Amino acid sequence: MAQAMKIAIVDDEQDMRQSISQWLALSGYDTETFSSAEEALKVLGPDYPGIVISDIKMPGMDGMQFLKKLMGTDSALPVIMITGHGDVPMAVEAMRVGAFDFLEKPFNPDRMSELAKRATGARRLTLDNRALRRELSDGSQIMKKLIGQSPVMERLREDILDLGQADGHVLIDGETGTGKTLVAHALHAVGSRAGKKFVLVSCAALEEEALAKRLFGPMQPEDSMLPAIEEARGGTLVLEDIDALSETLQAKLLSVINEQGTPAETRIIAISNLQEAGKTCEDALRPDLFYRLAALRITVPPLRQRGEDILTLFTRLSEQFSEEYGCDAPQVSAQEAAQLLQAPWPGNVRQLINIAERAVLQSRRGSGTIASLLMSDHEEMQPVMTTEGKPLKEYVEAFERMLIDNTMRRHKGSIASVMDELCLPRRTLNEKMAKYGLQRSDYLA
Repeated sequence: MAQAMKIAIVDDEQDMRQSISQWLALSGYDTETFSSAEEALKVLGPDYPGIVISDIKMPGMDGMQFLKKLMGTDSALPVIMITGHGDVPMAVEAMRVGAFDFLEKPFNPDRMSELAKRATGARRLTLDNRALRRELSDGSQIMKKLIGQSPVMERLREDILDLGQADGHVLIDGETGTGKTLVAHALHAVGSRAGKKFVLVSCAALEEEALAKRLFGPMQPEDSMLPAIEEARGGTLVLEDIDALSETLQAKLLSVINEQGTPAETRIIAISNLQEAGKTCEDALRPDLFYRLAALRITVPPLRQRGEDILTLFTRLSEQFSEEYGCDAPQVSAQEAAQLLQAPWPGNVRQLINIAERAVLQSRRGSGTIASLLMSDHEEMQPVMTTEGKPLKEYVEAFERMLIDNTMRRHKGSIASVMDELCLPRRTLNEKMAKYGLQRSDYLA
């Protein structure tokens, strides 16, 4: 759910503070007012969940001094300055220092609301990006994103923890859409380099000359970044689509790796996304480079091998999308659960994300089925099934686990409510939860 944005209003005139606050409150904003910059600075920290509207002319610390203090604390905090009539030079100076925009007295309230909307939108994006960066550097949090209890996912998490502690280069391969970049983030986050730089370069996204410059330099004086090899020094350099490297750049990369020695100063994680039938990363790379990069190797399992993880993932994703779109998550029938389990998932998790979002949108409109979504993705599939069948018992158990899991989530761990909805006695529910590894503590609000 999107974080509610606040607006801090700083003005020494009480009437002005109140009128701005009332107008913005009517527009749906959560406001708080301060009579001085000094008072506001006690509250406005580096991750303040909102924006600031401040007068420039105030006794004590004036608006310009206040703005400089705020920019020193958090340069991405949007600050809208209120200036007197004709104070254009002061407004220009405020923008140079870092103000988001300014309002000239007497100002149009609608203009203020428009600026507040733009500023809060920018702030939300900044905070979301910061939260994502923190999450991607937190090993415990990122490992939670690797959802699933299937044997292949248990093995994947064990491999990440083992290889994360090692210091050699790593090759990650697997089908498209399986989450290889997420695994690269996890390897970095659980290892000794977690606090160091994490630099990602897509080798397929740039022409050879531009890629050579991005990886190895030399950079021009006007460039704002270092070559990736230098930028990632001491940390992790992730090379997506490693198989797209030309022979010339492969030789250059091998030379850099050889110069680093052992242990490597910069760890390289190479990701292979080969799509061509019958080809592998080993076919695309020169042997000496391949064996240096593939000293440690992880193959991310395709979704079709993850069993009932498919239902768990679908449930989590549909809950997220239903919250985003402001509607109820679609209820999955036994037949639809079987269809999800039977689908071949050539697009893997990426395809499942797409199906979950479209299922939520369909449910909101009150039309469509999961089977129709699967068929529309791959019209040539008749029927939508994997090549391997499963015993009926496995389908029934997978659906039963999903049903109990969903109901526990909906009732936030209330055993009595779940017993009532599913018409199960307490002992039976306890036995089934134990059988499927479901813990009541995981659902408590």
